Amino acid sequence: MNIEQAKEYIKDSVKIYLKKDRYGEYKIPVVRQRPIFLLGAPGIGKTAIMEQIASELSIALVSYSMSHHTRQSALGLPFIKHKSYEGMEYDVSEYTMSEIIASIYEIMDESGIKEGILFLDEINCVSETLAPSMLQFLQYKTFGRHKIPEGWVVVTAGNPPEYNKSVREFDIVTLDRLKVINVEADYPTWKKYALEKGIHSSIINFLDINKDYFYYMETTVKGRMYITARGWEDLSEIIYMYEEDNIKVSEELIEQYIRNETVVKEFAAYYDLFNKYKKDYMVYGLLDDNIADATVEKARKADIDERFSLLGMLLDIVLNDIKACMDMADYLSELLVMLKALRDKEDRYDFLETMNNNKKNLYDKRLKANSLDIKEKAKARRIIEFLNDSLKIISSRSAFDDESVFSVVKEKYEAEVLDMRRLSDKAKSRLHNLFDFTDRAFDEGNEMLVLVTELTAGKAGSEFISMFGSEDYDKYNSKLMLSDRQNILKKQIENVVFETAL
Repeated sequence: MNIEQAKEYIKDSVKIYLKKDRYGEYKIPVVRQRPIFLLGAPGIGKTAIMEQIASELSIALVSYSMSHHTRQSALGLPFIKHKSYEGMEYDVSEYTMSEIIASIYEIMDESGIKEGILFLDEINCVSETLAPSMLQFLQYKTFGRHKIPEGWVVVTAGNPPEYNKSVREFDIVTLDRLKVINVEADYPTWKKYALEKGIHSSIINFLDINKDYFYYMETTVKGRMYITARGWEDLSEIIYMYEEDNIKVSEELIEQYIRNETVVKEFAAYYDLFNKYKKDYMVYGLLDDNIADATVEKARKADIDERFSLLGMLLDIVLNDIKACMDMADYLSELLVMLKALRDKEDRYDFLETMNNNKKNLYDKRLKANSLDIKEKAKARRIIEFLNDSLKIISSRSAFDDESVFSVVKEKYEAEVLDMRRLSDKAKSRLHNLFDFTDRAFDEGNEMLVLVTELTAGKAGSEFISMFGSEDYDKYNSKLMLSDRQNILKKQIENVVFETAL
């Protein structure tokens, strides 16, 4: 299966393992909770999906790479304990608590979150001295004499032996205690993730043209050549940083992330061409101003690679606008629930302080538990900042009552709603101009099909259109009959009327 399917399977398994009966006992006993074993090539996102699952389920996450552990660090260190048995004195060897299990208890104490995932990466690369203990752990969830706490689900991962010389193949006895998931590198799945993540559009466009370069492993006379999803994502991050400081993106930089000489040269050449297209077409002006006939004619005469590179650039800009708008809508939706609660309370200043403290405490706990992804972190910080600023404005006044407290918060909230409307209007305008340009330059050819498909398949694009609408999308979606061909828009977003909500 691909990494997206693996994520949903693991998420469902974790939810099942954490189900309790009416007495508060876990329905599936620990000994029957088979650990999940993700087996797949390096860099395809095995670790990333664990962070996403923990965030979505609001549970804790402890991650360890088992290749770095010795028997002593995993099982604990021996010590001598003096004991008495039937009147006789003895010195007995015992072990300190495993570093791994101790980390679970520390996160539970710091965060207050009692359930979570213990993720053990590279589990099939454990040292020879530790290997015999892994069978006991996989069945009974114990390292030495110490058990992992109830409510913690074990997920493991590893690479096939062809990718890692340190791999020890599991025997049947071990495999019979695992739920094995074979995960394959899959570009269409990764592309959906890349669009949501904001991977540099030069990389996405390049891989659209050269899908075979997404994931590649080969042994040559020069050594191992490899390309991974992790490599492309890390390269995207560094390209953004280099562009921010106007530093040239060179082949020497690219080859630190993409370990294949041919692909490095091809991507470096494409990246230069990508920037030339961006300059020649003045892409931001094209989306914001009237589209010149000369620009339309230039695009119409361009070759196929140039056309799709241009479309990718334009779509990237529009999708970034859409994501900013949807992130703000998500933030305002959660804030709206809090403000409705404030409206219905007396002693509103005290209640506002309580809400702020509760939000800060929850944020700190989930941060310590590693159960917040980047998007959730940003939203939580934004809400806390809103509440803090509201309290500062109110407390700076010499006198205030419940009505004035709510008036300050409502006024500040409505200003945020106005900002969101500006964002949505900008995104809708640019989306309209993108459709207009694509229609004039390429008619209803493959470029229009790609545009509508990308908007349909991407989460941010489909949710934005569901919430704010797009006559252009409806028009071309209907013409291209994508509603019948791609039944993707299943989730409809309630069109929240923020202005009148309070």
